[in-house]
Amino acid sequence: MTHDASLKTYHPYINGRPWESADQPLYTVVDPYTKKPVANVRLATSSDIDKAIELAVPAQKQWAALLPAQREAVLLKAADIVERRRDEIARVLIQEGGNVFGKAMFECDYIISTFRIAAGQVRDVRGETMPSDSPNRISMTIRSPLGVVAGIGPFNAPLLLNGKKLAPALAAGNAFILKPSPYTPLTALLFAEILEEAGLPPGVLAVLPTTDEALGEKLFSDPRIALVTFTGSAKVGFLLSDLAGRHRKKLVLELGGKSPIVILKDADMDYAVRSAAFGIYFNQGQVCMANSRIIVEAPIYDEFCKRFAAKVAEIPYGDPSIPTTAVGPLISGRQVEFVQSHIADAVGKGAKLLVGGQVDGNVMAPAVLANVAPGMACYAEESFGPLAAIYRADDFEDAVRLANDTSYGLSSGIVTNDLQNAFQFALRMNAGAVHINDNSFDDDPNAPFGGFKDSGHGKENGRYSVADMTELKWITIQLGERQLPF
Repeated sequence: MTHDASLKTYHPYINGRPWESADQPLYTVVDPYTKKPVANVRLATSSDIDKAIELAVPAQKQWAALLPAQREAVLLKAADIVERRRDEIARVLIQEGGNVFGKAMFECDYIISTFRIAAGQVRDVRGETMPSDSPNRISMTIRSPLGVVAGIGPFNAPLLLNGKKLAPALAAGNAFILKPSPYTPLTALLFAEILEEAGLPPGVLAVLPTTDEALGEKLFSDPRIALVTFTGSAKVGFLLSDLAGRHRKKLVLELGGKSPIVILKDADMDYAVRSAAFGIYFNQGQVCMANSRIIVEAPIYDEFCKRFAAKVAEIPYGDPSIPTTAVGPLISGRQVEFVQSHIADAVGKGAKLLVGGQVDGNVMAPAVLANVAPGMACYAEESFGPLAAIYRADDFEDAVRLANDTSYGLSSGIVTNDLQNAFQFALRMNAGAVHINDNSFDDDPNAPFGGFKDSGHGKENGRYSVADMTELKWITIQLGERQLPF
């Protein structure tokens, strides 16, 4: 691609400033809706990554040595800055990521809460005392920072998903190195601006845009990196697991999902239709916890399909900068082709396309497939687009079986007025989250977020992130002399 010299050029952020070095490749960020260039970004090199880690090690020790009140103040001020710059940040999310207006504002509000919750965690990094079997001994635990934490972020919610890694890491006293998605480096670099203004000392945060995945491996091979936290596809997550094992690296994985929403025959039909639609089409379905599998009990299956298709046909899609647009562009033409291949495969094997699927550039009209069955690619694979697949369940037991018939286990939802069935579903569902009388799309910044099976391991948000981002140490104090056998 020819680079437009009139565009603003950004650089990696290292040691409290934009970092210029030799041989940094030039990369152009493109608006996925207009397909026009947005900005130029100089990409981090191998030597840049080395330098960022080198500077982070001493900076982390100084950051951890600050009083809790001082670290708390930085995080609170960061929240205030996001609140002040909310409209500007939302515009960046719309322009570089194709976010619709409502989703961009949601991310801003979420990250404000994330920073404030992290500020509260600064004073709540605690151990405990416990009874000891040895006489006259006090037994306790303390938590201490890991050191330097690296985060590898995705494109689909770059403010929210990068921020929920970054904020708890800083709260726990760690330094943080962020490798953002190549699609959304500008949002990641906003964190550098925000935290610099908030008073974060130089070196504690580095933001390293790169398109060279081999450079990401440096974060695993370098012994100075204590933990890597990754959000992305299961395929990449499995590769990173191998690297983590090879380099004895702590790892938190937030991977893909094929989340179900179960609609039982006693559900309020109007609410079930609206809930299922929001749960799959928010952010064009580019959400790991989207309820891409809609499992409907047989007695209401046909009526649900009819009313769901009618609802989806009314969803406004297109230009993400228009506030009323609900479904904007997918991140790339390649992703459009992938979702289209799922539709073609399913229809070719007996599914029925009820509505949608038309393509204009990177925008795809919200689509609905009925009569989805095993053997179709969309039955098991994550589409990661505005495509809902509706499954027929014979009864409640069959619905539970279908809901668990996946290699993923991130989130789930059930809509029913039968509390007994709802709780049975919650107990038997093999997923990290179950939402009763709701869809699978939910994430509170103070609740544990993380999946089972191929959806990864470890939990994010608040104290759950802090637990992964600290070392737990056992300390004893012997009062007087210990009684020894010899």
